[in-house]
Amino acid sequence: MAEQLYDIIIVGGGPAGLSAAYSAWQNGAKKILVLERDREAGGILQQCIHNGFGLHHFKEELTGPGYAQRCYDLVKDKPEVEILVDTMVLSVNPDKSVTAVNPKKGLIKVQGKTIILTMGCRERTRGAIRIPGYRPAGIFTAGAAQRMVNMEGYLPGKKIVILGSGDIGLIMARRMSLEGCKVQAVLEICPFSNGLTRNMVQCLYDYNIPLYLSHTITAIHGKDRVNGITAAKVDDHMKPIPGTEFEIDCDTLLLSVGLIPENELSRGLGLEMHPLTNGPIVDQHRETSIPGIFAAGNVVHVHDLVDFVSEEAEIAGKFAAIKAMGQLSDSVADVKIDAIDQVRTCVPQHARATAEGETIRLFMRVRTPMKKARLTVKSGKEVLLTKVLPVAKPSEMIAVNISADKAKGHYDEWTVSVKEEEA
Repeated sequence: MAEQLYDIIIVGGGPAGLSAAYSAWQNGAKKILVLERDREAGGILQQCIHNGFGLHHFKEELTGPGYAQRCYDLVKDKPEVEILVDTMVLSVNPDKSVTAVNPKKGLIKVQGKTIILTMGCRERTRGAIRIPGYRPAGIFTAGAAQRMVNMEGYLPGKKIVILGSGDIGLIMARRMSLEGCKVQAVLEICPFSNGLTRNMVQCLYDYNIPLYLSHTITAIHGKDRVNGITAAKVDDHMKPIPGTEFEIDCDTLLLSVGLIPENELSRGLGLEMHPLTNGPIVDQHRETSIPGIFAAGNVVHVHDLVDFVSEEAEIAGKFAAIKAMGQLSDSVADVKIDAIDQVRTCVPQHARATAEGETIRLFMRVRTPMKKARLTVKSGKEVLLTKVLPVAKPSEMIAVNISADKAKGHYDEWTVSVKEEEA
């Protein structure tokens, strides 16, 4: 089992992995290996045949496969970048060694100077939300149904109920309608939608699909095949309210109830994890708690736009390359970044400040929808940034830059706050 040495080993060949590889190449890395478990690079985008991707990153509207191809085209002819598909990574070790298995090469072990984790995320299943009832056929995650329809050419059913208003669920409501199916309802346990505004309009309102906010499913009916569900309104604590139950006929239930960063390898490494993002804690370079191991994209925190995934991966690729070449300057302070008030999560969670300062990009999500909210970033009592947001929604990432001039010399703990402005 020969062991090869690479400047950077990237685990995951989706948009994050490919973007990280291109950025690493741009920043001088000479030997880059991308390991992808699927039969082709591009990740989940290959099954997302709708458009709406790339408006920020490539400045044009693309389909999911189109976006994936753009990312692949950037690295496919670079001799410094090697991509191994159909390769399952078994373990990543703190010494930057990686063990994987490939049907042609067998068991392989490679050594990196740095590692970038870009494994993406997976969907929550029925087991994660504990809906009572039998286990009949006809229950799918929205992503599994999307692959079934768009790539395999099969319809999961004809009469559909969707639980959860995440973006994949909304897009599948439209997709199933276009295939001639009847989408009976979309149920959402929160009092607000968890999808992008454009998807709410284009996928539900344009097709007159009913949306029940503050509702959930309390029972699934049918023994061999789903034949209906019982829905109920929920209270402020998301508990079903007795007496509000009603039944909906259906032969298929699609679950769009959230995404979980794919972090088994991260936990096996012993990385410090964040309890709310369910991803590794990172600094502004996307370096984790183990020096030389970086992470980016949905494996760190779930994004709403793939454009932001690529942007974050480019940061990881750049600094992994600089680290591999031994040129990453030492920090003069490690500054904690706290999310407070209506900010639920903020990435990075800390910044390794340098004497000269550098621009730091913050990605955050709010707890509840707000209109005309003020975002404030402080170091101690000094305001580094303040900005009025016309709208802030939990489903939509907020990204801001703290300029190098503002960041320089501010080594006190930072706080990131969003508060609704008084009318």
